[in-house]
Amino acid sequence: MISSLFLTLADAAAPAAPSSPLTSNPIIPFACIGIIFYFLIIRPQSKRTKELQSLVSTLKTGDKVVTNSGIHGIIANVKEGTTLSLKIADNVKIEIDKSSIASVDKGSVSSAS
Repeated sequence: MISSLFLTLADAAAPAAPSSPLTSNPIIPFACIGIIFYFLIIRPQSKRTKELQSLVSTLKTGDKVVTNSGIHGIIANVKEGTTLSLKIADNVKIEIDKSSIASVDKGSVSSAS
């Protein structure tokens, strides 16, 4: 009787489902998410940062720029360190950090208004 009970239980047990590679190794999904994160967020941001750094390194007097705070002006003087003089109106110049430049328009050299 006991042996028939064990045979019945053995037959009733469902066969094990085949495991997929994604469920058997938990590192693979995290690696896939990391790769997607790199290509969608990290890589484009680093490319934009490099482009902006190359723009800032090539600044010269007369370039029309926009700062991060939205101030439009023309570069009056590029200094040796990390600052430059920005003409924002007639007889109005301010000194700003080069790192605060958001965009540069190399083509236009006109008076700031």
